[in-house]
Amino acid sequence: MSSEVGPEDVPRTTLGGPRLPTGHTLLFVGLIALAAAAAVVIYAVPLYVAAPLALALVFAGLSGRAAEVEADLRRRGARASTVRRRAWPDVGVKAMVEAIDEPCLIVEAGGTVRWFNREAESRFATLRRGEPLSFAIRVTAVLDAVDTVIALGRSDTVEWQDKVPTERWSRGHFAPLHLPPAAPGEADRRPDFVVVRIEDLTEARRLDRMRADFVANASHELRTPLASVSGFIETLQGPARDDAAVRDRFLAVMSEQAARMKRLIDDLLSLSRVEMRAHLKPRARVDLGEVLAHVVDLVAPMAKSADATVVLEGGAEPLAVRGDRDELVQVFGNLVENAVKYGGSGGRVEIVARGEDGRVVVAVRDHGDGIDPVHLPRLTERFYRAHTETNGAKRGTGLGLAIVKHIVSRHGGRLEIASRLGEGSVFTVVLDRWERGEGQEKQDIEPSSK
Repeated sequence: MSSEVGPEDVPRTTLGGPRLPTGHTLLFVGLIALAAAAAVVIYAVPLYVAAPLALALVFAGLSGRAAEVEADLRRRGARASTVRRRAWPDVGVKAMVEAIDEPCLIVEAGGTVRWFNREAESRFATLRRGEPLSFAIRVTAVLDAVDTVIALGRSDTVEWQDKVPTERWSRGHFAPLHLPPAAPGEADRRPDFVVVRIEDLTEARRLDRMRADFVANASHELRTPLASVSGFIETLQGPARDDAAVRDRFLAVMSEQAARMKRLIDDLLSLSRVEMRAHLKPRARVDLGEVLAHVVDLVAPMAKSADATVVLEGGAEPLAVRGDRDELVQVFGNLVENAVKYGGSGGRVEIVARGEDGRVVVAVRDHGDGIDPVHLPRLTERFYRAHTETNGAKRGTGLGLAIVKHIVSRHGGRLEIASRLGEGSVFTVVLDRWERGEGQEKQDIEPSSK
């Protein structure tokens, strides 16, 4: 028997492992694919890691090293899974952030925003995932707090005040977040993310200011009518005790002063409420034509007693704006009442409403004595009164136009005043028009209070 071996009987080998006969190529490829799939499913290994390991596993199986390769596969799978879990907030974390009813964000080391809820998106319009937090919140204390939490791994709190576009106070709560949670032996591990929750302090701060302003203004403005009433009471208790004519005259003056004090307190409270909500933009759809018609009905008794005529022009066409109906009634009610009061007996007051270039323009015109131009820049200041001849008998609280200005500003509009002595005055309010298809809020039409 010959000991020579033919070429066909010699196993063909290549560097790295045995080479299978050509007839078994399909079987070999199938084993690799099966091993790769098993690595992905069982060990949670990414495909780009599983493919080469599967190839090594097949070769190792042929060479008897399968157990060693499997152990390496487990180590790589665990490491890849850990890296993947730390790289991004999971579904549970995102759901938690979405459930918070205040602006909430997840920021990673370096200040990049990874996730935020709807409240944060509404508060900070320029907030974007994957962009630096500094693009949306340009407050140094906030950015420093994120760096501090990442470096020290402990919570922090920061307060700040914004002045643009409106005055607003906020408090930020910063907490470290480990993904996955830090194990007992990982106390010094740096946080992977920072959870930022922003609390709005504006209403509380404005309420504190409202109390202080109310006390200061009321004590100042009520001093004069109270002194007058007190003096009349002393007179009635003394020399005029038995004088019926003087008593009736003094009681009429006292009634007038009491009514003035009531109007003053009502206006102070109204102004304080408007200022407290200055940072909250109205969202309801309001038909301005209906509002103006309602105002004409409200001032009709006053106009009749002043022998004045109030005319509405252009209110029939649809003029929808985004606003607060009650506040808009107050705005145009104040303007029309002033026009009737200072427009002269038997005068004519015109309300002209029109739409132009995406806006609604409402002008209230009277034909009275007008206002000296020197007073125009200060008309909307608190308690400022233009010293015209009729003001002594028709003295107001000096707060009406201040209220109008604050309400118009809250609606994102503007107030324009034009006047000439002897020709009357025109007060114009310009508001953004509600366009069709602007949003689902279009169906939230304020009900009529007529």
